[in-house]
Amino acid sequence: MTDVRFGVVRGIGYGLFGPPGEFVPQARALGASLVRSYVFWGGVEPAPGQYTWDAVDALLSQVDGDDEVWLTVCSSSPWGTREATDFLPPSPPHDLSQYGSFVRALVARCGGRVKYWQCDNEPSNGPLLWAGSAPEYVAQLREFFAAVKSVDPEATVVLGGCGYDVHSSPAGSPPRQFFDHLVSAGRDHFDAFSVHLYGRPEAIPSIVDDVRSMMRAHGYEKPVVAGEYAGPVLFEFPELDPVVQEAFAAAFAGQEAATQSTEELAALAGQDTPERRAMVSLSARMAQLPPRLQMFLPGCPPELAAKRDRINARQVVIRNVLALASGVRVTAYWNLAPEVPGPVDPHQMMYLMFGKLPLLDYDESGALTVRHPAADAFAAMTAQLSDAVAVTKVPLAGHPTVEAYEVTREGRGPVFIAWVSGDPFDGEDEPPVTVELPGPVKVEVSATPVFVDA
Repeated sequence: MTDVRFGVVRGIGYGLFGPPGEFVPQARALGASLVRSYVFWGGVEPAPGQYTWDAVDALLSQVDGDDEVWLTVCSSSPWGTREATDFLPPSPPHDLSQYGSFVRALVARCGGRVKYWQCDNEPSNGPLLWAGSAPEYVAQLREFFAAVKSVDPEATVVLGGCGYDVHSSPAGSPPRQFFDHLVSAGRDHFDAFSVHLYGRPEAIPSIVDDVRSMMRAHGYEKPVVAGEYAGPVLFEFPELDPVVQEAFAAAFAGQEAATQSTEELAALAGQDTPERRAMVSLSARMAQLPPRLQMFLPGCPPELAAKRDRINARQVVIRNVLALASGVRVTAYWNLAPEVPGPVDPHQMMYLMFGKLPLLDYDESGALTVRHPAADAFAAMTAQLSDAVAVTKVPLAGHPTVEAYEVTREGRGPVFIAWVSGDPFDGEDEPPVTVELPGPVKVEVSATPVFVDA
């Protein structure tokens, strides 16, 4: 049986910002066989020894025997952690044994229905996603691993996601030093290494090799899973850095890192904050901005919105094929849908970064029925590749820009996938290239991946 799992991330706050609604059947309808969701300590144990299982139970009630579940457990608590918050940032617990008791209770409640248990997310991306040191994270990981395994020995414990902050940094940088400590000191306390595959798609093979090299440098290697991926994102366009950095500087000028509780975020909604002013200013001068930046902004010209949608749909397929060819068997797209029904505030920096990536949206009744183009691409990909056994690159002499792969599938014949690798924005304007795939089969390929039955 194939071990490939194409998944989606529900978001960062399931049940935290509104009632925990239905989403697993909608993900399953896209061909997702794995769902990743978040659990916050304070959301489950709002006071010592008092448990609230609404969100956890709502999620588990939607899961059937074929679904795999990945829970990212965030050590955010108004009472149990150094930073008093129910949302961000996670931070070290006051008492590790108390934290371990919470984890054991959570794992027991899930009764073996969760396969992947992750200790926080992108801990090197502080202070927002981890307000602690690398040794403190390892100490918590050790407690987390022991707690999970004591209740469910078959579960897979996942190291906190290794993100773009690490991949884009040179050797010796703080994010790399942070993860090197995790990989060295935490080696006995996780089963799988989670990597986040943002940035240019063609870098995915080198990113996967890089994280394997981190482990090999300490004498071991464990399975690599992709806890997040998506595109396009701003990281792919370094030529936009000056404008984006200017916007970020204006948005957060004079601000110090602070907690983000659900109460604090609700109080800030709609207020005239520096962040909001910076985003409004950016949108107001949209016509003077590069089209590559315009497509990320709310209200951009329809032709740029459509182009972004096409890039997004192409990258759903391309990123997964490159990950599979690199030996990654589990991927989770970021993300499925906005956190809750209702209007999304587009005047936030996080909207500029990730706001247009969701596969689905809510209809007028509050149900997840609206599909974006990338959702159709995801469904088409899973129909072709969910039974993949092996993905092998096909060398094509004389066509250095063409990427071609053969996918061996369980129970049916192989399929070829091919596309022309190039600039993510302008590449679709290049003329198609005719290539001969094994068979032999001649096919025209462009920036948009094509599936060809062998």
